Amino acid sequence: MDLASKLFKGDRAVWIIFMLLCLISLVEVFSATSTLAYKNANHWAPIVRHATFLLGGFVIILLIHNFHYRFFSVLIFLLPVSIVLLIATPWIGISANDAHRWLEIFGIQFQPSEFAKLSLIVFIAFMMSRRSRFTEKQIYYSILITAGITCFIIFWENVSTAIMLFVISFLMMFIGQLPFWKLFRLGAGLVLGGCLLLFAIYNAPDDMLEKAPGRLTTVKARLERYINPTEDVVDKNGNMLITDENYQEVHAKIAIARGGILGKMPGHGQQRDFLPQAYSDFIYAIIIEELGIIIGGFGVLLLYIMLLVRGGIIAWKCEKPFAKYLVLGCTLVIVVQAFFNMAVAVDLFPVTGQPLPLVSRGGTSILISCIYIGVILSVSRFGAGMGNEEELAVENTAEENALDEKEMETVLASVEVETIEEANL
Repeated sequence: MDLASKLFKGDRAVWIIFMLLCLISLVEVFSATSTLAYKNANHWAPIVRHATFLLGGFVIILLIHNFHYRFFSVLIFLLPVSIVLLIATPWIGISANDAHRWLEIFGIQFQPSEFAKLSLIVFIAFMMSRRSRFTEKQIYYSILITAGITCFIIFWENVSTAIMLFVISFLMMFIGQLPFWKLFRLGAGLVLGGCLLLFAIYNAPDDMLEKAPGRLTTVKARLERYINPTEDVVDKNGNMLITDENYQEVHAKIAIARGGILGKMPGHGQQRDFLPQAYSDFIYAIIIEELGIIIGGFGVLLLYIMLLVRGGIIAWKCEKPFAKYLVLGCTLVIVVQAFFNMAVAVDLFPVTGQPLPLVSRGGTSILISCIYIGVILSVSRFGAGMGNEEELAVENTAEENALDEKEMETVLASVEVETIEEANL
């Protein structure tokens, strides 16, 4: 118990949520990667790789949560580097699923957009904590321009990430109480502009979109499947036909329907063999199929909601503005991305390609998510004073002893003075 208290500092609830998500991830990724294991000579290779990344992320959390949160402000300098890498990715990046989102340096593959998200969150938290140096107008336009440039570059290869990142930036500005009417006009303008853009993409000819940069043809195809899910895929008897266009969405619905209330138990899911991204984009559907609506559906959703609540509590206890906005930004990145993923799995949103943080199989996404958790724990420890009760007790005892010693010295000095005065008399 003493070792655990010394090793796991910060908010205990965040640690518990992290451990539970990792446990669910190991079980469900092991089940969902059956198709990868079948194709691999070593059947254990997919889950060993995933477990290695989770273990590496755990080590990252242990290291990061021992650093004071003020040191994370240096991550701002990562933002211009990330922007340069994002610009270079379409030209020198690795193509996967008709998109250039990955870079490979010295044999290591990573997504520059993940580092851009992290550095942008730190930049926004830093700017909003400097209200004594900058006016609200300067802060607002600095954040707006920086977030706009970053999201615009990401947009052409990853529309969902760009939208999600700007939504998080907007929420941080709203929580930071920047001028309401500026935010209202910005939000209204973005909603109107986004609707017009999607309308234009939806009605644009395919040959025009193919000549345009980015993945606009993919965006149009997903919009068409979402708006007209039954168009040309229902036979004369009213039965839905599974086609190449609706393949993922239909099998995700089948997985959720098969799961029912209690699920089929881990390892007994069937749709993992049909969904092409069962271990990533649609792992939430597999979780519901195997664990059921109650444990798998509401249970996983509740863990992310609890993480959001804990992030709010930590921010409320922080006295420094940078710590407050930093922990809120890191919490929002994880939770909003989780909501995006779960909404896609239950067919509330079009397919976005966003993994489920700390649960989906992946490399860069897991490590970056663990960095967010490490930052949250660091802020809870050094900014909110949570999880350090033993250290605080030792410090308070040392201060009390020091005060007692000073009081004793004062008393002895006064006694000596009185003795000298009596001797003189």
